[in-house]
Amino acid sequence: MNPFWRCALALAAALAVVPAHPQAFRLPTPNRALLEDGGEARYFVGTVGRTWTSGTFGCVRSDGAQFHEGLDIRAVQRDKRGEATDPVTATLDGVVAYINLKPSLSNYGIYVVLRHQAEGLEFYSLYAHLADTPAGLKVGQRVGAGERIGTVGRTSNTSQAISRERAHLHFEIAFRLTDRYAAWHQANLKGTRNDHGEWNGRNFLGIDPAPVLRGAAASRDFSLLRHLRSQRELCRVMIRKSDLFWARRCPGLVANNPRALKEGVAGFEVVLNATGLPFLLIPRAASEIAGKERVRLLSVNAAEAERLPCRKIVRQRNGQWELGVNGNALISLLTH
Repeated sequence: MNPFWRCALALAAALAVVPAHPQAFRLPTPNRALLEDGGEARYFVGTVGRTWTSGTFGCVRSDGAQFHEGLDIRAVQRDKRGEATDPVTATLDGVVAYINLKPSLSNYGIYVVLRHQAEGLEFYSLYAHLADTPAGLKVGQRVGAGERIGTVGRTSNTSQAISRERAHLHFEIAFRLTDRYAAWHQANLKGTRNDHGEWNGRNFLGIDPAPVLRGAAASRDFSLLRHLRSQRELCRVMIRKSDLFWARRCPGLVANNPRALKEGVAGFEVVLNATGLPFLLIPRAASEIAGKERVRLLSVNAAEAERLPCRKIVRQRNGQWELGVNGNALISLLTH
């Protein structure tokens, strides 16, 4: 067996029994209303003409038809002109992975991406619509939790500008799907621009940051790994591929399977939540994989599919479940 997989599966076994190391996530702006009973309306910024719920994570846009990947956090500090001045700070210790300083290149405007590694996970935090970033902030720079990385703003390239009153931080906690996104984009989205290379938004899959921030504030023992492992299952997909980028970058999500360790990893049984996040990967030996398909949908939790339909991870056709348009794109990226 590839030496990497021996180490990865050994790590998976260890993480299964050793308590996860707590993660002290911090709120990314001075707005603390998320932690107050009934404070949601003072924390989230809704879209124009909509309530605060449209600034939360999930199928909350376009009457439930559009997915919102992060949180839109309301500004609480302003200057004499009414412009937001809230400092934006790193939610965890991390490394600057990407900076976009050209608002015209993204509907996120000016944004910063930080990379974090903990508990056998590699994940990212994203801070968007910034008014500015500190002079000298650069890719590869280490930043500490609570260190300033920008100012809440309203930069964007959308046709409808963000008004002064709606200035906010768009905040995400996300995972990268592949280290070969640029090649995937060129092969699958011919003729479309890719201004951000490997850091294109299609290459990231987010989780709801609200329970993470609340959980970390409520308990010193909060663990992102435990939080991910507690996700509700949408479906299981068998992928006949022995090496997945996701498994290499997030070995904490790889289950221990002695049979695969002994015989060799021939593929993975991947468990997805309703947004498509692979929160459990079970390595499988060739003797455990039925059929010859490269990708096979094994099961679907219909109740979860109905709860978050806008993600289109799975769909029913002629009474049979199959991967939906986003499910197919997700698997394509995971296996590229």
